[in-house]
Amino acid sequence: MTETGVIHGRFQVLHLKHMEYLLAAKMRCRTLYVGITHPDISAYPATSPLDEHGTTKMDNPLTYFERYEMIRDALLDFGVKREEFEIMPFPISSPDVLLQYVPADAVYYMSICSPWDEEKYQILRSLDLNVEILWRRTGEEKGITGTKLRGMIARGEEWQQYVPKTAAEYLDRNGIDLRIRQLCYTYGSR
Repeated sequence: MTETGVIHGRFQVLHLKHMEYLLAAKMRCRTLYVGITHPDISAYPATSPLDEHGTTKMDNPLTYFERYEMIRDALLDFGVKREEFEIMPFPISSPDVLLQYVPADAVYYMSICSPWDEEKYQILRSLDLNVEILWRRTGEEKGITGTKLRGMIARGEEWQQYVPKTAAEYLDRNGIDLRIRQLCYTYGSR
């Protein structure tokens, strides 16, 4: 077991495949740092053509703070002690500042499911970070994604079974499901 691990993702909306990723990384380290990419799409927009979801409000309906709270609550609900994880911004689209946010001496855990994931792997390696790939999966093997989940929410379909209980409650309590529907109505359907 390593001392410190780091994972990253947009978590737009936190779902059970995200939890699989979070918990697989946590099992490998004492302290897990959870990096939220595109913490602000205005300040840190996508800079790679492979990063297809890092620029629009429709793809990024939750704020950094909302994602922070959802991840925190879900990890606690899944039994991870609060002193064993931290959550912070992870501006992968600005590699020149990334190490101002994250520990350089950690193991960076990743899953590779797309060409964008491959590019992120290369970005992390170019910063001389220790990167460990948890798994490689094709799109079909990936299962639920944030894009699919937001589409289900926007269409009024049943979606709650794909997210941690605390995340479903958070979305409902804060009207985020309604926000996603409104964004879909405003910017086009999924």
